[in-house]
Amino acid sequence: MKRVIHGLILGSCLALTGGCSATGKSDTFTFTADMPPGFAYVAKVTYVPVPGQSCKLGRYNNVKQQFNREWWAEYKPDVEIEIHRTRKGCELVLNGIDLEINGVYGKDFGDSGGDSGFIAVRDYLDARDKGAFNAAGESEFSGQCQWLFRTIGPKRYITKILDCKSTDAQGNVTKGRPFAAYTLDQLPGKTVKLKIKLADEEEPFMGDTWVKVPGGWKRCLGDSFEDQDAFCNGNHKDFSTFRMPDGRDTCTIYPGCTENKELTP
Repeated sequence: MKRVIHGLILGSCLALTGGCSATGKSDTFTFTADMPPGFAYVAKVTYVPVPGQSCKLGRYNNVKQQFNREWWAEYKPDVEIEIHRTRKGCELVLNGIDLEINGVYGKDFGDSGGDSGFIAVRDYLDARDKGAFNAAGESEFSGQCQWLFRTIGPKRYITKILDCKSTDAQGNVTKGRPFAAYTLDQLPGKTVKLKIKLADEEEPFMGDTWVKVPGGWKRCLGDSFEDQDAFCNGNHKDFSTFRMPDGRDTCTIYPGCTENKELTP
């Protein structure tokens, strides 16, 4: 009931005055992110009709509000998100934020990878939710992303997949994607930050396809160079070259692209 009354008052105020509230408090909050170089996020903000309304919006009238949609061309880490908004006369309230975490590892347009995160808006929080604010009105949740490498195509071109996981207060990787949850009345005038760390080392995307050697990894040959899966299957003697994202095409050790025939014991 509290959420219904709260939403109706603020939603009406927003429609009439463009963002005021019955209490004079802000009806927006700031979302920002601290990410490694070459990383950016896209935020897709979802709204639903304020409880108690009968209005229904069609698919094209209730689109998600997006920030940093073209992140590769223009990126702003700090964005202001409305808690209430009006669409086609329908008063809407924030329901959640889908986060797309993107990273770039090469110069070509396709040399990038992405994973997801999420901010939930709930009526109440439980002990598992990360929704606390400090005295300055800031809340932070975190994650770690890791590049997973593999080869594709007839020339075994290196491509990478981005894998992002949530981390706890001590920085330990946990299950699930980066995530936080808040209640509506927590957010006005506050700042929510996503902090992403990049893992120190990359790992193969699929098991039993690379062999760890001094200085990096060697790609198993498989049945032949045309074998795209090329599982090792116990053969740690026959390897193949591969092509790096920067164009080097006679590499034998990843990531250094240097020759090293000595295997680890």
